[in-house]
Amino acid sequence: MSIHHFRTWFLIIFLISAALFKLSQSDPDSHLCRKKIVMREKVRRMFYHAYDNYMKYAFPHDELKPLTNSFTDSLSELGNLKLEHLPQNYQGSALTLIESLSSLLILGNNTEFERAVSWLSENLTFDVDARVNLFECNIRVLGGLVSAHMLATDSRNRFSQGTYKNELLILAEDLGRRFLPAFSTPTGLPYAWINLKYGVMANETTETSTSGSGSLILEMGALSRLTGDPQYEAAALRALSKLWSLRSSLNLMGTTLDVVTGKWIEYSSGIGAGVDSFYEYLVKAFILFGKEEYWRMFQSAYVAVQKYFRHGPWYHEADMRTGHATYWQLTSLQAFWPGLQVLVGDIAAANSSHREFFKVWERFGVFPERYLLDHQMLHPTEKYYPLRPELAESTFYLYQATKDPWYLEVGESIADSLNLHTKVKGGFASVRDVSTMVLEDHQHSFFLSETCKYLYLLYDDSFLVDRNYIFTTEGHPLPVLSAWHDKLPEVYTLTNSTFIQ
Repeated sequence: MSIHHFRTWFLIIFLISAALFKLSQSDPDSHLCRKKIVMREKVRRMFYHAYDNYMKYAFPHDELKPLTNSFTDSLSELGNLKLEHLPQNYQGSALTLIESLSSLLILGNNTEFERAVSWLSENLTFDVDARVNLFECNIRVLGGLVSAHMLATDSRNRFSQGTYKNELLILAEDLGRRFLPAFSTPTGLPYAWINLKYGVMANETTETSTSGSGSLILEMGALSRLTGDPQYEAAALRALSKLWSLRSSLNLMGTTLDVVTGKWIEYSSGIGAGVDSFYEYLVKAFILFGKEEYWRMFQSAYVAVQKYFRHGPWYHEADMRTGHATYWQLTSLQAFWPGLQVLVGDIAAANSSHREFFKVWERFGVFPERYLLDHQMLHPTEKYYPLRPELAESTFYLYQATKDPWYLEVGESIADSLNLHTKVKGGFASVRDVSTMVLEDHQHSFFLSETCKYLYLLYDDSFLVDRNYIFTTEGHPLPVLSAWHDKLPEVYTLTNSTFIQ
């Protein structure tokens, strides 16, 4: 180790020790405070191990390949299971950098945040011949830019005087305009795919998902409020309203449907992949924009979910037409649900499901993509774990609601598992098979935008003190502003809260 590195680490250890000593003298629960500081720094190191290796080996491409110290330009591959219509000359959009912006601020690194914003302002362009998934591009790129713009213009995160001139908002609006042709359908439901340069391609598939067409309102609504141009929010709201009108008499949704005819294709659905963020955005849109219609939709949907999908602490899938169970399986994306339940005050149900989900994590060391509840076994092909954040996210929300230190232990277990099973010299690698812990050469951008962020906030929520944010489904914080509310929301109660005896 060089003298420079030795001095750096000595200083870090000295500062942590000093902070621990100060807390032990002033806080009666000094053990808990020490635990939080130690874990905060552990998560900080995790984030920078992922971020620094991305910047070294992959930037300005989209995502890092940590096993080979290389990169992938993956924006056009997201949601593209068959890898169809891949662009020939696309060379990346610095996706992981965009996804990391708010995390950098939350970790207190304003200098790197400012440097990243400067690079994006000067180099990022969306005038590229690339077919992308509208939902994925919306939550990752548009959401990342809108969130970073709002944080950059917040007086508490102020840039060096005069250095920021709304460049990220200009980029976000350019991207939002490129989304609009996707909504030109008879139903108003958007195509799932859009070419950023040429719009909707000839013979484009008309199949989309419930989450894909119903989870656009936060990012596009925020874009309208920031620019004064109502067309983005109007397009997203029209799609959401149309989707809600297609629900069954049981207030259930399917998973996929046709954007031209409005006919359902897959009638079975649950709270996992293809539907999850639809429910999430109803609640968060109500909080962000104050429109009562969002809350009324969510209340009806939540009652239906708890009635037809829930079995004890678990959630299966069911046919939207009959409510009859179809697939008894746990999918990794379901782990977001307890966090959503915290937002609406159903803490008992949230805690019950979270504890069962964590038992699955403990059994395998990480969270498998799909677990068959009726057979108590892994799905034969979907055994992977791509560094997903949902369990950490729900753990953060439950700790915020209860302050039960057990959730800090859960977070420590998650962080330790990630370091043990997925950390490699070149970053953090996805797990291809949780039964063998064989790794895959991919560090997903959401590991920096969500997984590390929620773990960090679990142990240090100082960024949130005296501030009010909602987090998008990709973990990008959006400030809740009274000026964005048509009126102050009425006091709401969840009359169908679920209590487990």
